[in-house]
Amino acid sequence: QVQLVESGGGLVQPGGSLRLSCAASGITFSLYDVAWYRQAPGKQRELVAVIRSGGSTNYTDSVEGRFTISRDNAKNTMYVQMNSLKPEDTAKYYCNVRLNRLEYWGQGTQVTVSS
Repeated sequence: QVQLVESGGGLVQPGGSLRLSCAASGITFSLYDVAWYRQAPGKQRELVAVIRSGGSTNYTDSVEGRFTISRDNAKNTMYVQMNSLKPEDTAKYYCNVRLNRLEYWGQGTQVTVSS
């Protein structure tokens, strides 16, 4: 059974930082491309950042230079370090893993950026 469990969300002031984690089980984690998505109320889910099995990364323009995605294959865990947070980063953040036609999602963790 595949499980993805996110943690690290919460309330933070503008300019602050958070680190989200996603622990995977039931898959050979190192083979998967892994990504973070987010969905704000009334908006479509959007890709935030991806790190592929080979280590290459991509970011959506709005987080480039502020967010850093990483993975630890030995721990079957992926991360996103989020710095200089803005109110528009407020959303529910989901981790996603994909290998060809196999795709799995976490349950999401809420990030709220507000003073």
